[in-house]
Amino acid sequence: MKSWKSILAVFVISLGVPLYFVIQDKSLIWSIVLALWVAAVLAGGYVVISRRHEHEKQILLRSFEEAAIRTLNHHRHDWMNDLQILYGYIRLGKIDKAVECVERIKERMNQESKISKLGIPSLVFFLQSFRTNGSNLELEIAVDQDMQLDKLSPRDGADLATVIMQTIRAYQYSGKVSCGETRKLLLGLRQNGPEIIVCFEVEGAVGDPELLKEQIYNVVQGKKMKAEQLHPSQASFELHVPCEL
Repeated sequence: MKSWKSILAVFVISLGVPLYFVIQDKSLIWSIVLALWVAAVLAGGYVVISRRHEHEKQILLRSFEEAAIRTLNHHRHDWMNDLQILYGYIRLGKIDKAVECVERIKERMNQESKISKLGIPSLVFFLQSFRTNGSNLELEIAVDQDMQLDKLSPRDGADLATVIMQTIRAYQYSGKVSCGETRKLLLGLRQNGPEIIVCFEVEGAVGDPELLKEQIYNVVQGKKMKAEQLHPSQASFELHVPCEL
């Protein structure tokens, strides 16, 4: 498919043909031709833009579907590993180990259930799929019981989701790590009276803490929330988000 901008440019430039004759001849016929030509250009431009929009929508949809498939495959792989370990303990008669394994599975299911109930689809999908991206940042998520971000207005919820995602990416790309080395980021969400508290605590090097601080403060700028550094020498931050109960 040719560049849609080039096609539109050709359509617009082609208007010069009837326009030239209108200026030179000033006849009614050429005026009618110009009007019809303009209508044809507008119709052609609409078709080109519509097809381009549809093409981009299909690309975006395929990208989303591929990400969803990767996420489902990753979770399926994790569950199969857990079941194999549990089955191994049962076959060996290590009941205490099997019970511990079941408790770990229950805890992870509980956390994933809490994440899925946050109420902001874009954020839920981002958090659930983050582990499938092959990042050197290991994300651990702790969500308080019954935490639901849909208490926020749609705009405030969208702003919070954007801030959380951009902050995680800031941690992800801050600093350099050796091949095979990973860092751990704990993301916590809890309700504290009229506020929602989002906490970021990192284990491992983050490069320049001041640069990270500047990036996080820039992310929250202009939004109904504030960022607070927990300790001047540490790259740990909290977001304070007002929430009407």
